[in-house]
Amino acid sequence: MPDLSSFSITKKWPATHPDRLQLYSLPTPNGVKVSIMLEETGLPYEPHLVSFERNDQTSPEFLSLNPNNKIPAILDPDGPGGKPLALFESGAILIYLAEKTGRFIPQDAAGRYETIQWLMFQMGGIGPMFGQLGFFHKFAGKDYVDKRPRDRYVAESKRLLGVLNQRLADRTWLMGDDYTIADIATFPWVRNLIGFYAAGDLVGIQDFPHVTRAVDLFVARPAVEKGLSIPKRD
Repeated sequence: MPDLSSFSITKKWPATHPDRLQLYSLPTPNGVKVSIMLEETGLPYEPHLVSFERNDQTSPEFLSLNPNNKIPAILDPDGPGGKPLALFESGAILIYLAEKTGRFIPQDAAGRYETIQWLMFQMGGIGPMFGQLGFFHKFAGKDYVDKRPRDRYVAESKRLLGVLNQRLADRTWLMGDDYTIADIATFPWVRNLIGFYAAGDLVGIQDFPHVTRAVDLFVARPAVEKGLSIPKRD
């Protein structure tokens, strides 16, 4: 049985099944990327809720695994060479899990790098811009009298949706017929923009039919349906 006791995070979140991959997360768009990927691959894992209400993300135990105090993070007892591996950043975790399982990433070099390209598009554009739009539309920023910040993120979100819509115009998924980590990274954020942020009308989501079609296909996947609510909130 693997011994994870040297990792401080296990003192706050003890591993009931230390032979399984440990997931420290919350069901946010970034968090569910990893729970969905784990459900899609079938890798055994143990989820742990990192509660923002309790400020778990700033605890010394969590910071010992991710000094950037963001979810998700993982601790894989069976990492490279059979040694435990701790990782943070959702994009890095998706690449790691894809390579560990040989799934949801093309095996040829050109296809692999093109998939990573679209993953980085989500990490650098879709996530940050949609997140800022959510702040200025739904959260504290909605009370700002000056709407220029909100409108800036609305315009950028529309531009990014246009890029996605064009990419998806003649293909099922971002890489074509094959579903990849690029899709797993991207569509939770689009779903969140339309649903939780309630910004569909604001960005004119009806003008991006290829995007909404892909989101519908995405959420219909059994692994996605399950992964969207893992870890369960208190």
